Amino acid sequence: MTADLAPSRHPALDGFLEMLLAERNAAANTLSAYRRDLEDVLAFLRRRGSDLVAAETDLLRSYLGTLSAADLAPRTQARRLSALRQFYRFLVEDGQRKDDPTAALDAPKLGRPLPKLLSESEMLAVIEASRTLDGAEGARLLAMIELLYATGLRVSELVCLPLAAILRDQPFMTVTGKGGKERLVPLNPPAKAAVVAYLSVRPSFLGKDQTSAFLFPSRGKEGHLTRQRFGQLLKEIGLRAGLDPARISPHVLRHAFATHLLDHGADLRSLQKMLGHADIATTQIYTHVQEERLKSMVEAHHPLGQTSKKRAKKADSIGDS
Repeated sequence: MTADLAPSRHPALDGFLEMLLAERNAAANTLSAYRRDLEDVLAFLRRRGSDLVAAETDLLRSYLGTLSAADLAPRTQARRLSALRQFYRFLVEDGQRKDDPTAALDAPKLGRPLPKLLSESEMLAVIEASRTLDGAEGARLLAMIELLYATGLRVSELVCLPLAAILRDQPFMTVTGKGGKERLVPLNPPAKAAVVAYLSVRPSFLGKDQTSAFLFPSRGKEGHLTRQRFGQLLKEIGLRAGLDPARISPHVLRHAFATHLLDHGADLRSLQKMLGHADIATTQIYTHVQEERLKSMVEAHHPLGQTSKKRAKKADSIGDS
C-alpha cells in the first residue's frame, strides 16, 4: 500500500481514496490533497460529536463558515467543498448514505481577481530609473519599457516584435497577436525616441556578420530576448526605482497602460482594440479596478469615509467588550 493510501483514521475515507486510485487513476499529489482536506473536515466533525458518514448539511455548512472566518482564499474553500461533494457522492453510490448533505451547500463566490498595477508616479519612477542605465542594455531596456507602457503589448508580442514593425515612419505600429490577428497600436513620442536611440546600439546584440528579423535580437536559441529574461530585468529596475520587485512584471505594465488610459478618458472599445482582447468583457475588468481605487481613495481621504471607519472600529470594540 502506498503512502497516499496508508490507512487513515476513517474507513469510509480509505474507501474513497481507493476508488480515486482504482477508477480514476488519481495521482499521488491528488490523493494527498483529498486526504488532507477530508481529514480536516473529519477533525472538525469529531470535535462536534459527529462523523464523516453521518454529518448533516447544517454541520457541513458550519465547517465551511469556519474556513471563511479564517480568511482562507475562496479557491481553497471551493476546493474543500468540491472534495466534500465528491466524497458524499461516493458514499451515496456505495450505499453508505441515502442522501447527499452537500447538495444544498452554496459554493463560495470566487470573483475575478483584480489585476496588479503600478500608479502613474511609480511608472514614471521605473522609466526614470531605466534612463540612468548606461550602454546598449540600458537603451534596450528603456525602449522595451517605453514600448510596453505606450502600447499595452503582451510580453510575448513585445519580445517577438519584428524589426520591420518600427521601420515605417508612422504614428502606429502593426502587431500580430493571438490567433495571428493583426492590430494597430499607437506609438507616443517617448516610445518612438527610445526605440530610435536603441536602434543605434542594436547591432551589439548580434554576432559578427549576423542579421535578425527581430527588433530585440539575442544570440540565444530563440533568436530574441526571452520573456523570462525581460521579466528579470524589470524586477531589477523596479528595485532600482524603489519598488518591491514582486510588484512589477511585464503583465503589470500592460495593466498599468490600460488603467491609466481609462483614467484619462479612453473608452472601453478603443482599449479593447489596443489590448487585442477578443471579448470586451475581458477589458471591463479595468473598470472594476477604477471602482476599487475610487472606493479606497474615499475611505482614506474623505471625512465621511474616515467617520465610517471610526464607527466600525467603535462597533468592534463594543462587540469585544
